[in-house]
Amino acid sequence: MAGETYKILLFMKRRPDISVEAFRDYYEHHHAPLAEKYSSGVSRYIRRYIDPQPHPETGAFTDGADVITELWFEDEKVYRGTLAYITTSLMPDEIVADEKNLFDRASFRIATVVERESDFGKE
Repeated sequence: MAGETYKILLFMKRRPDISVEAFRDYYEHHHAPLAEKYSSGVSRYIRRYIDPQPHPETGAFTDGADVITELWFEDEKVYRGTLAYITTSLMPDEIVADEKNLFDRASFRIATVVERESDFGKE
């Protein structure tokens, strides 16, 4: 893989009063299409839904996100601009209102990734 891929990762929990199935359905059919309207410069928008598995010692999976959302960027300048915006500003009112239908907004966590991939013998 040539070049670098820049990613913003959003770790988010659903509201506790919403089932996993309802959360995933709402995100895919309502929130994701709405968020796409505000996602210029994003090359990929991926939702990775978490299915918790038991810990071998404690049997528990606590405080984990329900979804990891990935925003991928090919352009470093656009990536840095988007990161600056989402870490210093509230999203548009329409997004915030919709997030309140879905997420425990206080649980949001943001991380960044610069990804490089090894080809492992691919020719």
